[in-house]
Amino acid sequence: MAEPSGERPAGEPPPAAGGPGRLLVAVYGVFALATGARAVVQLATRYAEAPVAYLLSALAAAVYVVATVALARGGRRTALVAITVELVGVLVVGTLSLLEPAAFPDETVWSAYGRGYLFIPLVLPVAGLLWLRRTARTPSR
Repeated sequence: MAEPSGERPAGEPPPAAGGPGRLLVAVYGVFALATGARAVVQLATRYAEAPVAYLLSALAAAVYVVATVALARGGRRTALVAITVELVGVLVVGTLSLLEPAAFPDETVWSAYGRGYLFIPLVLPVAGLLWLRRTARTPSR
């Protein structure tokens, strides 16, 4: 727990939502909103064109929402699960979208490893996992 001066006791990691973690939470929040809005519009207006792609975009948005909230509130286990699901999703969907492009008539946020989003969907879970590792509590001696 932080001392009244605002400094952490020795050995206590920074909270996941503090310092650089705030930027991580902000990026996750932006991706949650952008991906969610895009998925809602696609599902409402063009569902029949590429239902798998649009449902995957909705799944990605849900994962981003969970990761955002978990990181912001300090839910480390939830954040770890959400970010791991995100990384697996971007790797699997990214690979399948390159190997079987016909299966994805329209892109998802994870298609081609997030190429349409400057590869941020590929980098973001790696950054998230590294941040969680960096801020993990170390066992007391």
